[in-house]
Amino acid sequence: MSALDPRYGLRGRRDECGVLDRLVGSLRSGQSQVLVVRGDAGAGKSALLGYLQQSATGCRVARAVGVEYEMELAYAGLHQLCAPMLELRERLPEPQRRALETAFGLSAEAPPDRFAVGLAVLGLLSEAAEEQPLLCVIDDAQWLDEASARTIAFVARRLFAESVGLVFAVRRTIQVRELDGLPELVLGGLKDKDARALLDAAWPGRLDGQVRDRVIAEARGNPLALIELPRGLSPAELAGGFELPNASPLTNQVERSFLRQVESLPEETRLFLLTAAAEPAGDVALLWRAAGALGLRIGAGLPAQEAGLIELAAYVRFRHPLVRSAVYRTASTTDRLKVHAALAEATDAERDADRRAWHRGHAAPGLDESVADELERSAGRARARGGIAAAAAFLQRAAELTPDPGRRGRRTLAAAEAKVGSGALEGAQRLLAMAEGAPLDGLGRAQLARLRAQIVFAVRRGIEAPPVLLDAAEKLAPYDAEAARETYLDALGATIYVGRIHRGVGPKAVAAAARKAPPGQRRDRPAHLLLDGLSTLYMDGYIAGIKPLQHAIEAFVHAEGDDENDVLRWFWVPWLVAGELWDDAKWHDLATKAVRVCREAGALTALPLALGYRAFVHLHAGEFAAASTLLAEVDGITAATGGAAVGYPKLMLSAWRGGHPDAILASFESAIADVMERGEGRGISGKGYSTAVLNNALGHYDAALAQARVACEYDDLGIYGLALIELIEAGSRSGAYDEAADALRRLTDRTTAAGTDWALGVQAWTQAMLSDSQTADALYREAIARLERTRVIVYLARARLVYGEWLRREARRVDAREQLRAAYDIFSRIGAEAFAERARRELSASGETARKRGEEPHGVLTRQESQIARLARDGLSNPEIGAELYISRHTVEWHLRKVYAKLEITSRNQLGHLPTSALECY
Repeated sequence: MSALDPRYGLRGRRDECGVLDRLVGSLRSGQSQVLVVRGDAGAGKSALLGYLQQSATGCRVARAVGVEYEMELAYAGLHQLCAPMLELRERLPEPQRRALETAFGLSAEAPPDRFAVGLAVLGLLSEAAEEQPLLCVIDDAQWLDEASARTIAFVARRLFAESVGLVFAVRRTIQVRELDGLPELVLGGLKDKDARALLDAAWPGRLDGQVRDRVIAEARGNPLALIELPRGLSPAELAGGFELPNASPLTNQVERSFLRQVESLPEETRLFLLTAAAEPAGDVALLWRAAGALGLRIGAGLPAQEAGLIELAAYVRFRHPLVRSAVYRTASTTDRLKVHAALAEATDAERDADRRAWHRGHAAPGLDESVADELERSAGRARARGGIAAAAAFLQRAAELTPDPGRRGRRTLAAAEAKVGSGALEGAQRLLAMAEGAPLDGLGRAQLARLRAQIVFAVRRGIEAPPVLLDAAEKLAPYDAEAARETYLDALGATIYVGRIHRGVGPKAVAAAARKAPPGQRRDRPAHLLLDGLSTLYMDGYIAGIKPLQHAIEAFVHAEGDDENDVLRWFWVPWLVAGELWDDAKWHDLATKAVRVCREAGALTALPLALGYRAFVHLHAGEFAAASTLLAEVDGITAATGGAAVGYPKLMLSAWRGGHPDAILASFESAIADVMERGEGRGISGKGYSTAVLNNALGHYDAALAQARVACEYDDLGIYGLALIELIEAGSRSGAYDEAADALRRLTDRTTAAGTDWALGVQAWTQAMLSDSQTADALYREAIARLERTRVIVYLARARLVYGEWLRREARRVDAREQLRAAYDIFSRIGAEAFAERARRELSASGETARKRGEEPHGVLTRQESQIARLARDGLSNPEIGAELYISRHTVEWHLRKVYAKLEITSRNQLGHLPTSALECY
């Protein structure tokens, strides 16, 4: 049945067609549109896409179809979509063009940054839409390869002012997490009236009334079932006595219906169809070459074409994906092997070596080392193009074909490692189960243990992870010192997540074991320096750990070449250490470098965490708008990839902002429940610290003290020292002087040893809160002087606030107003609402009235407008801004026009003459 067969039409889909009509109308008016059409197999998704394409007059249409058998080949679906417009790639910035060409195998360079590929595709579609609106239709999106799905979903979330439409058709029963959260159109079954009309149109001949009722009932309104289920049945069966099997699901019934049609075709036609089904690229010329290699006649495909099962035009198109699956799944093993061998022979070994190897792998009747070796080489090429999922598939098939048991085990481990890297943890676990049966040597057994431990950590960063990672490290130590030390560092990282709820294998236990480990090949490697420094910290104490940890941080900040792999894998640990050592400069540098390295490597799993830490640095610098922008990007990435949420920076930002405290506290409870369910004991301190900050801002000192106590019960890396500050302020204000004094002693031990302006500024400020009048004034002044030399503006403002409050209590009202006014101005400017209100109340008590923050000014910028305006002011071109923010240059231009209007200027040159505050968002 053609998607728009006039005999059947789109009965019962008037509302759905209206949605698509409005989408095309919006597209023509210059608004980008995204829609996911979800429905069961046979619900009419492809028919609606056909209607959409015919309705999109005046639009350029690009099409791609996900193919189940091509899910292993990175960027295969994306290439289908973009191939007709690749000539426009010359208009892209060079880094994006190179990334796109590498991903599509048009050039051989280092693995492309996934974000660069995504931005290149966004730019390519935007350029294609310059002359006329562009409609991109992706059918069977559930079968897209992972790299294509992530990239297209990335683009979908960044369309805005490009006149580009993206419409996906997806099986409702199959989750495509990359598309979660996008606008949806869900197709249900047809109503009974429409179902009867469709069946009557499809079967105008004699059809028994009871048979008709049974078909309608069992089809449950599925259009394809209504049309296809009766096919292949005899007239007698249609006239009466028709029964449908009750044991099989609808999809299998429909496939069986297609299969009956296929079985009625000549043998050579069935083999021709199988060849087409096994070659999902839709290359007609390749299909004919393979058919020739099989000895098939030129007319072998005609009966299938006449039956409407397949179309041979510019591409090979099956009537329905279920035709392809029915043909391939029910073919004999002998025929499958024969067809893949012919396709391998027909595939150009120079231009498409990987697809040729893929077909050879499926054509091998048994163990074959030469084919396995070719697949292993293809895996290396796939990894170089950023297709780690494809590399895993090649390695898995290579392992299956390897004759030597030992080599098979090693290849299986390599495939499992690639699966872990691609996030396919279930597949990795199955491969590890296979590897366990291989005759692995001691190193192989240790590598297997390490992979199992990494999976445990990836699935649940909870109490199960440290023991298995420690065990894996100890097993690796006799065979591979480098891998052992890396795994000890992984184990220490796991203990940081688990925090106070660990069961025996805490940081001291791991540090003690790591000290006994072999030294490794390079003692100056950043990861090794970090392991040594952490081991010293946990075994010998804070003061002893300072020097080795400072060396480690320095190594991470200046890492180049291969050492940047250490930054990619462990950046979050030295970043926490930099905060623990009160080094705000390295804190900033590490977060900045981590974001860059993750972007360049296309590390979508690590980038959200790096952005979260960079947001935390912005927060402490008083740049709440920038922090909020980065956290919005985090949400976009995790939504597109299905990665773990990055929650701690959001907690901190909410606490420091302080608006709507009841809602914030409720969100804290929800967040802690989530992290505790995962077994992240660190979340207890994170929630306690954030809640203490909020309550101190509100002046609820008893509540702040209770939460700060919780945060300070365990020495969580990067949180403990900050939580002591909250405990000291809350204790000094609520009368818990002894408790505050004890916290001050603990804090002073660390800040004195660290010796930075941040450390000593905080030390002077907190000492002043517990000092007598004769010494407090000098300490407050020292705190302000030191904190003014740092990036931590929020603590500078708090020091001024507390100093001003103290001055007012000392009856020094004029001096108090100066400090309180400065604190109020900072808190108001950065958006720390609760602290600003506390400063305003104190100013009022001192005799000066401060105006509350009122309505947003007429020229207020949105978060994205603010970021674009800042980058434009700094001299970046529109394409450069687009590359920085992962949006198209057209979207940048659109936002800049709004910025000019709001700020009442006419050009980007005038941005540099405006005060920084004018570019803030609120």
